[in-house]
Amino acid sequence: MQSSSPKWWQEAIIYQIYPRSFKDANGDGLGDLAGITSQLDHLQALGITLVWLSPFYDSPNADNGYDISDYQAVHSDFGTMADFENLLAGIHSRGMKLIIDLVVNHSSDQHRWFQESRKSVDNPYRDYYIWQSPKLNQEGQIQPPNDWISFFSGPAWQYDEATNQYYLHLFAKQQPDLNWENPALRQEIYAMMRFWLDKGVDGFRMDVIPFLSKDTSFANYPAGQFGDLSLYANGPKIHEYLSEMNQEVLAKYDCVSIGECFGVASHEGLLYVGEFRQELNLLYHFDHAVPREEHRFLQPAPELTLLELRKIVYRWYEALQPTGWQNFYLGNHDNPRAVSRFGNTESYHGASAKMLATLLLTLPGVPTIYQGDEIGMSNCRFENINEFDDIQVKNAFESLVTQGKGNIDNFLKACNYIARDHARTPFQWNNQINAGFSDAHKTWIKVNPNYENINLEEQQSQSESIYHFYQKLIAFRKGKQALIRGEYEDLLPDSNQIYAYTRSHENEKYLIILNFTAQSLNIPISTNGYICELSNYEISTGEITSLAPYQAVVLRRID
Repeated sequence: MQSSSPKWWQEAIIYQIYPRSFKDANGDGLGDLAGITSQLDHLQALGITLVWLSPFYDSPNADNGYDISDYQAVHSDFGTMADFENLLAGIHSRGMKLIIDLVVNHSSDQHRWFQESRKSVDNPYRDYYIWQSPKLNQEGQIQPPNDWISFFSGPAWQYDEATNQYYLHLFAKQQPDLNWENPALRQEIYAMMRFWLDKGVDGFRMDVIPFLSKDTSFANYPAGQFGDLSLYANGPKIHEYLSEMNQEVLAKYDCVSIGECFGVASHEGLLYVGEFRQELNLLYHFDHAVPREEHRFLQPAPELTLLELRKIVYRWYEALQPTGWQNFYLGNHDNPRAVSRFGNTESYHGASAKMLATLLLTLPGVPTIYQGDEIGMSNCRFENINEFDDIQVKNAFESLVTQGKGNIDNFLKACNYIARDHARTPFQWNNQINAGFSDAHKTWIKVNPNYENINLEEQQSQSESIYHFYQKLIAFRKGKQALIRGEYEDLLPDSNQIYAYTRSHENEKYLIILNFTAQSLNIPISTNGYICELSNYEISTGEITSLAPYQAVVLRRID
């Protein structure tokens, strides 16, 4: 991965904070900005350089803040603008930077723009959203403009009686899609972006950014592709819009832009982040994310094999050469816990969590650590449907179980694997009430009962803990150009057990070998000429020829 000149964000270690689940400062059971500020020393000690803050804006919370009713206001649940400014100052004073979510494919239906838009067809804000007239079936009954379905189950169109038209919502009906065809709408968004950048934020993580441009013919799904949600991405004007956004806003600030690129194939990646394109800086893809098609709530898909994962890594590495950069992650607020997906929480929790940390921090791309992964937080078992908060789960339950398409036991089993709420349980600070997250009688979502054994305070006191291994890995990675921008070579591309690869840059070369199994394995390649710099097991001197279960080793070339 090359560029005409190195950028600060290329060496970043990103940490994602989900505000409502990080730390509660006022005792109401919900995380807040003051709570985050109180724990910034933890992030600094861990070695984080860039914090990504999920939405904290004013919102009715139909989708936990991703339905924004005022882009330039702080939700009272999280505090005040003064609290945000205090948080920003605290981050900057510790030598870290801050990016915030840019959610501009859709707004809340409570946003002033939409409230005006739905009043009449000739309202000045009408074209801030996507409205279409009904179709009529053979009986003369009104039907949606096409057969598109929502990510959150059901039709992607909502009928509005006041004007006898439908509005588009690719997500919940409370999240109407914005109309980027309207230049006035685009200028409003650019002004909002400048508001936050002028306040001092260091960039944006851009929610579902490839969806901004729609095919305005609004045709039905092509034959054989009904329900293919990726068809919403890469509309005809997406790069026109991103280029304009770059010219009008991003290029005028020393900031970073990270695009959430669902629906973007690897061969399209450089169109978004190729340096010559002058659109975005980083993208992250969904090829290794948990699938959430509606039927997956009835029958979970098998987890990715190591063979599948490594093919995804190589495909994207190759596609983004020579100047494209990606943001690599294993966990985030939309996926189950990484150690529960790829590790072994039964017998090798610590070893497998450390192995995954090694993978995250040595593969190509700018890494993002999701809150709690640094202590090995795992999936939380939900005993009944009422314990879930996620609108995606609730809508799928209504669509599938209550309509007799599946039984509740299978649905609950699937949710305990793929639901987004696994990543949203409160951060486990200590073994006190509510894991030290809050002293409220009841928290907004259940606390994982394993907090008594898995918490930061305990791991800080243990020199061989997951937390200290993350800390050591982050410190090790910093400044090592082979791990930051080095070439990547997969040495065992057909192995479904051992992941072995090199990262090399100029005279610096590292060999990383990871055991993805619960068995001890012989290493089928030579490590002669390398010295071990890091491992999640105690190792003896000499050439390493075998790996313990879930062992990870980072070796440096010495000849």
